Amino acid sequence: VIPKVQQAIPMIMGANIGTSVTNTIVAMGQAGNRADFKRAFAGATVHDMFNILAVLILLPLETASHYLFHLTEAIVESMSLNSENSDQEFLKIITDPFVSLFVHLNKSALVDIAKGNASDDIKLLDQHCGIKVEGNCSDLIGINCTDTKYRKCDYLFFDTDLSEAAVGAILLFISLVLLISTLCVMVKLLQSVLGGRMARAVKRTANADLPGRWKLLTPYLAMLIGAAITILVQSSSVFTSTLTPLVGLDLLSLERMFPLTLGSNVGTTVTGLLAALASK
Repeated sequence: VIPKVQQAIPMIMGANIGTSVTNTIVAMGQAGNRADFKRAFAGATVHDMFNILAVLILLPLETASHYLFHLTEAIVESMSLNSENSDQEFLKIITDPFVSLFVHLNKSALVDIAKGNASDDIKLLDQHCGIKVEGNCSDLIGINCTDTKYRKCDYLFFDTDLSEAAVGAILLFISLVLLISTLCVMVKLLQSVLGGRMARAVKRTANADLPGRWKLLTPYLAMLIGAAITILVQSSSVFTSTLTPLVGLDLLSLERMFPLTLGSNVGTTVTGLLAALASK
């Protein structure tokens, strides 16, 4: 059943705590060097503790007064929202062709499950990726079977003897392996690239303050940078996981990582807004 807004609020807070685990995994990649690991783990903890403390403070207030629900309801009602032409692709342009090689989900089935209208024999894996044609396509008049809109699915797990639960478990395992491998490779690449003169230049630039009386605005500029980059990559975990090895290599101070993390948490909310606008 589709959760109501009041139910979704604590779920989103829990998701924010869960997403911070990625930073800890990245920090583990520097466990070979005790000093680097200590700094990297401290950098990962910045994101962890901010999310945990925010939930500890805000969740009891929300439970007692539902202020977030009433505030968001008032904001939405005051806006004239239109979902037409609001689908935002960004990274999907890159990832969708790769994902479609492995699996193609039946989106209408997902909607039916969310609404509680699913039948017992519902299939999550799409059996026909184009327009469904009854009978043998070649026997029908006026239909070009080579047209892509009539094509059958050709992804890896199409027409397999495995159950959908087994396919899901395999895809989950592959996803976790790819995630951990990518994070480990990212740490190793940063360690190999950022050395010598390059390391000194990065450290000087990343920790620099604005000149003169504008120095007090440096953390706010860092927040804007963190928010902007997170909006582009649509993931706070990706951005903060990139910062964690930089802290471990002593190229980025914890004091500078904190406002970048705050900005990243602000920027990641835009992804949720885009998803809401794309809903029809």
